[in-house]
Amino acid sequence: MQEIDSLIQNYLKDLDYTPVLVMLDNINTGKKLRSKLLLNIAGKNDISFKLCAIIELIHLASLLHDDIIDEAKLRRGARSINDKFGAKNALMLGDILYSKAFFELSKIDTNFAQIVSDAVVKLSLGEFMDINLSQEFNIDENKYLKMIYHKTAILIEASARCGAIIANLSEDDFAIYGKNLGLAFQIIDDILDIKSDEKILGKPIMNDFKEGKTTLPYIYLYKKLNDVDKKTLMSFFKKELNKDEITWVKEQMVKNQILEEVFNEARSYGDQALKAIENYNKTSLNEIIDNMISREF
Repeated sequence: MQEIDSLIQNYLKDLDYTPVLVMLDNINTGKKLRSKLLLNIAGKNDISFKLCAIIELIHLASLLHDDIIDEAKLRRGARSINDKFGAKNALMLGDILYSKAFFELSKIDTNFAQIVSDAVVKLSLGEFMDINLSQEFNIDENKYLKMIYHKTAILIEASARCGAIIANLSEDDFAIYGKNLGLAFQIIDDILDIKSDEKILGKPIMNDFKEGKTTLPYIYLYKKLNDVDKKTLMSFFKKELNKDEITWVKEQMVKNQILEEVFNEARSYGDQALKAIENYNKTSLNEIIDNMISREF
């Protein structure tokens, strides 16, 4: 991944403005799932490295804007950029990363530019959907899945699609792989928000629910509760939960086997991803699915 980090640094050094680089140094660039996916499909070459750097810039920009909207103080266990440098600076950095990514993208084949730019439009639409869904307790699973497809899976799908084009493989097959990988990835995140340790997760547990995100575990739980317990769960929505309230939610999750059910859904999407590329003998892509589903953060 060092090649990609170096490209990102060089792209932003071109701007000749130190505050951009200072803030970039304070961002944990994360697992680079999208880059690993693209490189495992396309192999290591000049165009694939450039596309990875561009996609990572876009992903980082989306996280910056996401943290501003959520007023998040932590990102991957460290202070968020908006908390450390202020929301205005974080917003402008996000805009700069997006704009620089599109500038570098314009130098590459227009096919890649169309795929990635279309994904960014849908990603932004997904963020918009997330904001609107957060206004009230959502129990519509389809609305939630549509939102996470746009907000999370679409850029992973675009990465797989670009990789397939570079490698002269079926764009459609690898797009299906990427889409289902992205859906599974977000659903595992939903589970970890509830069951993971705060130190491992890098943020408070059940933070999603406090921010107004009715993720799949809460949707599934709501549907299994009696009327009294449904009211109790809804009373916790967008609330800073105390220890007893957290314990109540976790006990209900265990009693109703919710996390197992949600995990099985994530596994189902993983299986659909693998089925789409079963004829390509890409064992590394099987490992990406396995590692993503078994992760702890």
